[in-house]
Amino acid sequence: MICKTDMSVNKTFLSIVVLLLVAVAAVAQQRTAQQRRARVDSVLAERYYRTPYDTNYVVRPAGRLTLKARLNQTGNTFHAKGTINDVYSEADLSTSHKTTLSLAAIYRGIGVGLAVNPAKWGGVYKDYEFNLNFYSSRLSLDASYQRSQSLTGDIDGDRGAHRLERDDVKMKVLNLAAFYTFNHRRFSFPAAFTQSYIQRRSAGSWLAGISYQAGSIKTTDHLIGRSPQAPSVRLYVGHLGIGGGYGYNWVLGSKWLFHFSMLPTFVVYNRNNLTVRGERKKSQPMRLNMIFNERAAIVHYFSPRYFAGATLVMNNSLFDNEDVVINQNKWRARAFVGVRL
Repeated sequence: MICKTDMSVNKTFLSIVVLLLVAVAAVAQQRTAQQRRARVDSVLAERYYRTPYDTNYVVRPAGRLTLKARLNQTGNTFHAKGTINDVYSEADLSTSHKTTLSLAAIYRGIGVGLAVNPAKWGGVYKDYEFNLNFYSSRLSLDASYQRSQSLTGDIDGDRGAHRLERDDVKMKVLNLAAFYTFNHRRFSFPAAFTQSYIQRRSAGSWLAGISYQAGSIKTTDHLIGRSPQAPSVRLYVGHLGIGGGYGYNWVLGSKWLFHFSMLPTFVVYNRNNLTVRGERKKSQPMRLNMIFNERAAIVHYFSPRYFAGATLVMNNSLFDNEDVVINQNKWRARAFVGVRL
């Protein structure tokens, strides 16, 4: 016969054994997770420090994690003029400036970011804009797409002057610039624009690249309802440029980095046209004009851990045909502060 005391002792013993087994399993699981994290970090570290640069000129910064706070602002302006059926018109338009605040975290070269637009949350800014900037040792890319009804400005011509207000015209436009860095062992775009590398000595490089711009601007029913005498207008932009340029990183002491680069491209093909009241005027498809891509940056290192700076990226097109003239100026400015941990 088994007494109640023995049963109680057995239950207590089993409970202790179960708790010990759970504790051992938890410790083993924790060690396994730590080992996995260590292996992942080792792989990322090996990839991170396997630099494609000459380390006498460009190196990786110390620390695993980089945190950055950024203030961004973008804008777009258009100048267009044309003559259809002996009727001349000229327009100067600009979009509302887009201002965003963003936070970014980069671990071993892999980053994530979060951006907010206070004006859009408040209903003031209703446009849509997407920006993509990729900088590597050899190939880099600047791309932006904007959909806007905030264009405002003046249209002058033979039939008088008109003021364009918000929602009078609708714009969709794509800007793209891709370029190759020849002196990719000593000159670093990421050092100036993403701070994922540090330029130790001054260096420059010749660049080769292509530029592409496409989009349209057309009047809306809102304008016709507000001004019945206003003509229906559609301006279409689509041109491709090929060219070359130069970029330079100037290192001043161990605290400052100054960058400037320019990539002018020659338009080798276009589909630009202007339509007024159903009458379309096309530009010459092989008309030779220019698209310019300019970049500037300044970075100041307060210490190995703390830094701050500003960057500017611009795309400017100068397209001058006998009957259709289109100039676009797209820009994006950014100020930032960062810390490395």
